[in-house]
Amino acid sequence: MSSSDIFIGETIGTAILILLGGGVCAAVTLKASKARGAGWLAIAFGWGFAVLTAVYTSAPLSGAHLNPAVTLALAIKDKDFSNLPVYWGGQLLGAMIGATLVWVAYYGQFHAHLTDREIVGGPGAQDTVKAVEAEEAAAGPVLGIFSTGPEIRNAVQNLLTEIIGTVVLVLAVLTQGLNEKGNGLGALGALITALVVVGIGLSLGGPTGYAINPARDLGPRIVHALLPLPNKGGSDWSYAWVPVVGPLIGGAIAAGIYNVAFA
Repeated sequence: MSSSDIFIGETIGTAILILLGGGVCAAVTLKASKARGAGWLAIAFGWGFAVLTAVYTSAPLSGAHLNPAVTLALAIKDKDFSNLPVYWGGQLLGAMIGATLVWVAYYGQFHAHLTDREIVGGPGAQDTVKAVEAEEAAAGPVLGIFSTGPEIRNAVQNLLTEIIGTVVLVLAVLTQGLNEKGNGLGALGALITALVVVGIGLSLGGPTGYAINPARDLGPRIVHALLPLPNKGGSDWSYAWVPVVGPLIGGAIAAGIYNVAFA
C-alpha cells in the first residue's frame, strides 16, 4: 500500500472512530440529548461499534491501525518503522476531524449544556471554578466527551491502567486480528477487536476512561482547546501525557510479548 493510501485510510478511519465514539459520549452527557444518562454500558458498546465501523471502512486502504500504539507494535513486530510517521499523522488528523464533527452534530446540545446555570453556574461561575480544587477545575464540564480523565488522580496508577488496557488490546490484535499480509486488521479481526474494546471498557475503563489510543485522546483534546465553546473550562493538559505515553508503552510491551511468546 502507498503512503497516500495509508494516510487517507487512517484519516478517514480514525475520524469515523472518534465521530461515533465521541458521539456516544456526547449523547450520554449533554443536556437535551435523547440518550442522556444512558450510562457506561452505552459508552462501552458505542465505542466497540465505533471500532467495528471504522475498521471495516478503512481496512482496504491502510489496514486499519487507527491507533498509534497498534502501529508501534506492528512496527516492532516487523522491524519496519518506515511508515510510522504517515500512520501517526493520519490518525491524529482523523481524530481531530472526528471530534470536530461531534461538535457539529451536537452543536445545539453543547450550547444548551454549557449555558445551563445548574451545570456551569450563574454570573459568578468564574469565582465558583476558582474555589474548586485545582485537579477538578482543570477539566471542563464537557471535556469527557473529547478526551479521558481519571476518577482518582494518581499518575502512577493512571499510567499503569492505560498500559495494562493497551497490552490487552494490542495482544488481541497481534494474535488474532491481523489480515493475511499481517499489516493491519482483517475482517474477522475487526469483530474481535471491537469486542475486545467493549470488554476493556467494561472491565478496565473505570479508573481512567480507557483511552488505550494516544490519537483518540490527544486529537480531541486539542479540538476541545480550540473550539469556541462557552464556559467550556480547561482541557486538563497536566494529565494529557498519561493517555499518550501509557498506550505507547503498552503497545511496545505487547509487541515484545508477541515476539517472545508467539512469533
